Amino acid sequence: MFDRSLQLRVITGLVLLVLALAAVWWGGMPFLALVALATLIMWAEWAAMMQLGLGLRRVGLVLLATCMALLAVASAGEVLVALAGGAGLIGLFARGTVNRRAALWTTAGLLYCGLPAIGLLWVRALPEGLAATVLLMAIVWTADIAAFFGGKTIGGRKLAPSISPNKTWAGAICGVVGAMLVAGALATAYLPSGLGRWTLTMASVGGALAVLSVLGELLESGLKRMARVKDSGTLLPGHGGVVDRLGGLVPVAVAGSALFALTGWAG
Repeated sequence: MFDRSLQLRVITGLVLLVLALAAVWWGGMPFLALVALATLIMWAEWAAMMQLGLGLRRVGLVLLATCMALLAVASAGEVLVALAGGAGLIGLFARGTVNRRAALWTTAGLLYCGLPAIGLLWVRALPEGLAATVLLMAIVWTADIAAFFGGKTIGGRKLAPSISPNKTWAGAICGVVGAMLVAGALATAYLPSGLGRWTLTMASVGGALAVLSVLGELLESGLKRMARVKDSGTLLPGHGGVVDRLGGLVPVAVAGSALFALTGWAG
């Protein structure tokens, strides 16, 4: 029998799943709008956690909003240059007028929020972008769900007790294996002629990205512990904030888009 907190977590997760899949399916402006909204909320949560001043919060918000708008008319490469250049300039300004700590966390936060957004939007715009985007998201979702229930069921040794006391090695392994199975299954369904090499290749990719997802969640947990907060926000019942929910997707979106760019698989 599920307790109330788990029920709330499941219900919120299902609503987010339906919303995300609908936006991914439509692509274009609906997907851009959803990603842009999530990006701006992530920045607001990051800035609050790192206790950045109101001026830096607003300037960062303007930069990210501008980058999201530019993606409708400019290439992903051009927007990447704008994000990196803007984040660097804002960081230099903060270092000269505020302090080094504010400069570091401002620049890091802008890249943390902006890079995965640009990566996901670039992937979705590829010829095979729908399949590629679903693959990346399915890997993260599977790793998260399998890790949660695997850890609850099996228990055992903690993965990183000083960073995230609830995560276990058993849960992490379940997450990676689950992601491998899902990635392999998607490859088999989408590329029926490649049952051998392609299935094994995509299963391996799924496992590697799932490891990154786990590391991304640990990074997010470490940031919260450093900031001395339980959750990044309170927007999502049962999950906390948007950064809490998307911590695993951040490195997967960046690494996945880089992988597709290098291999040309979805292009």
